[in-house]
Amino acid sequence: MKTNYSVLILVFLLGCTTVDYKEEVEVVSKIVLQGYIEEGDVSHVVLSTSVPIGSTVDTLSILKHLFLFAKVTVSDGTNSEVLIPQFDKNWIPPLIYTGKTIVGKSGNTYSIKVEYVGSVLKSTTTIPKSVPIRELNYVKNNPLDSTGYVFVKFDDPVNEKNHYQILTKVDGKEPVYVPAFYGNLNDDNFSSSDVNFQINRGVLLITSNQFKPYFSDGDFVFVKLRTMDKAAFDFWNDYQNEIVNGLNPIFPANTSLKSNIIGGLGIWAGYGVSVVSLQTRKQE
Repeated sequence: MKTNYSVLILVFLLGCTTVDYKEEVEVVSKIVLQGYIEEGDVSHVVLSTSVPIGSTVDTLSILKHLFLFAKVTVSDGTNSEVLIPQFDKNWIPPLIYTGKTIVGKSGNTYSIKVEYVGSVLKSTTTIPKSVPIRELNYVKNNPLDSTGYVFVKFDDPVNEKNHYQILTKVDGKEPVYVPAFYGNLNDDNFSSSDVNFQINRGVLLITSNQFKPYFSDGDFVFVKLRTMDKAAFDFWNDYQNEIVNGLNPIFPANTSLKSNIIGGLGIWAGYGVSVVSLQTRKQE
């Protein structure tokens, strides 16, 4: 089974003004769960601790906030499995708990339970029905340009409430799927069920390359259209707002992202999925 990853967001807290840094860490730090189960795939979960305002954030300090020995259990209501931790450099922190036997299905509900040194985190999510991508197009403002934008077309089901997220991955350039900039869509804002949306390439947080919102000639682009529930939509909207407001998107220091985790922070989300690829070419 081909596994597709999304970018992890570590959630910071602001809630303490103590002078002593050690005391602040003890008061503010909480467990953060970033996990999902997609239609046709197994569960993926990353655990970390939140980092208080004023602390140093770099590659080495991030490693101090991962969890090596947590027990992570996912259930579909009939069967349960304990996820297996493994190191993966494409995640931050680079440790991910992954399932093997329970595969996501549209309409099914999945619960998660995390047990770690006396702490217990719980949540549930349901995978919505997927909406297929109908078409992808590569469009340039000028035929002589070497860059352009990808447009995605899909049919929003009539008389249904849907929330969407668009992600992209450029083969050979990005190891993970990246949420598109302004890629969280609420169908309340659609003027028609026939959706034609320009994809603005998102920020790949784990690379030092300069951010570019467009794609280039010769790129082989994967586009993923996710359907999700309101809890996941609210979480990703908060994440998007951090970027729009010019704050640090991976470590938002002024606010906690909305969460559906009991006993901690973060998100446990089920996603319906449609994936289509496109080879960008020079216009003749």
